[in-house]
This record gives sequence, structure tokens and C-alpha cells, in this order.
Amino acid sequence: MRWAPVLLLAAGTMAFSESASAQTIDLTNILDPKSGTTAGRIIQSILALTVLSLAPGILMMVTCFTRFIIAFSFLRAALGLQTTPSNLILINLALFMTWFVMAPTFDRAWQQGLKPLVANEITTEAAMPRIVEPFREFMKGNVREADLRQMQILAEERSLLPQGGSESDLSVLVPAFMLSELRRGFEIGFLIALPFLVIDMIVATIVMSMGMMMLSPVVFSLPLKVLFFVLVDGWSILVSGLVRSFA
Repeated sequence: MRWAPVLLLAAGTMAFSESASAQTIDLTNILDPKSGTTAGRIIQSILALTVLSLAPGILMMVTCFTRFIIAFSFLRAALGLQTTPSNLILINLALFMTWFVMAPTFDRAWQQGLKPLVANEITTEAAMPRIVEPFREFMKGNVREADLRQMQILAEERSLLPQGGSESDLSVLVPAFMLSELRRGFEIGFLIALPFLVIDMIVATIVMSMGMMMLSPVVFSLPLKVLFFVLVDGWSILVSGLVRSFA
């Protein structure tokens, strides 16, 4: 009798194993059988998941986020503040300002491509050009011609673009736009840092002339820079200038 529980457990395990082995995985219940072979549908699903995981990075590359975050980072460094505002605050501010600037582009992409696709009015192949086109026009309106020509020449040299190919090709337009945004971000950062550099130099000269060699000029310059930035309403001026810098 004492072996009865063990025998019952063994019998149940064998029965479960047989029933499990009798079941087969049918991918046609998950994937559309009309969209090609099983291997092709699996590859399509993997590519779709990859694009979704990279979507935040892709949106940052084709929007004005880069210019905003670089300008805000230069501002914090020029003020001499290490962690204030924090990275979380700067990134969120840059994201919301990006949404503010890109709202017309996002709305066009939704109305022309995403909304009909969600409503099953058009296919994915037809929706993709409609979704990309507003972002293409935004990048073309804000890219530097020198960067665009340079990337086109490099693409033609490496056979990524046929001779005399279109500048609107994303393989040329996206990196050219990113280079343009980096350059303009650093230009704006220089203009932001310049007045604070003058304050640092003046304070350092005064401290040295008073013979206070052991006292760091930062002790005096930091509150003066913060006070100066607040009095001139620096955040409003900076954000307004960045928004108006986009076509």
C-alpha cells in the first residue's frame, strides 16, 4: 500500500508526457497562411519586433530631439551645475519640446498612413511611404546642403546610391540630417556658453586681484551665473530660440 502513491504519480506523469508529445505546434494559427512561407512569416515577425524595439531611437534620429538635448546639456555645463537639472528632467523636457515642434509632422503621418493602416483601409506596403514622407520633408527642410551633398558623394562612392541618385533617399538624408543637427546643436551650445564664460573670467580676475588665491572662483561665479540666467528669463529665451530655429 505504501507504494500506491508512487505508482499513481508515475502513471500520471507518463499519461501527461504522452498527451504532451501528441500535441504539435501549428504556426498557421498565429501567422497568416496567405503571407508566404512559414520561414518568411517568421522573419517578417522578427523584423517587425526589431523595428518596434528600435522605434524610440529611430524617432530621435529623424526629429529635433538631438538639437534640444545638446543645447540643454551645454546650458547645464555652462552654468557649472553637475546634476541640476537632472538627466531625467532634461530628457523629458527635450522630449516634450520635440513633440511640440514635431506635432504637425506626427499628425500628417497619422492621418495619411497610420490611421488608414489601423483601419485596414490600406496595406502595410502602401502605408509605409505615407508615414515616412512627412518626416522626409521635415528633414529636407532642416538639413544643411553641405552635409547632404557630402553624404550623397560618400553613398555614391560606396555604391550605396546610384550615380545621380535622389538626395531624398533615407540612407543619405538621415545621416546628413543627424550631422546637421549635431553641428547646429554645438553652435547653439557655444552661444549659450559664451556669456557664462565671460562671467567666469570676470569673477576669476576679481578674486585673483584681491589676493584670494586659495578660494575657488566657482564659489562666486556659480550663484552669479544662476542669478543672471534667472533674471534674463533664460529658459524661456532658450526654448523659444530653439523652437524658432526649425523650419
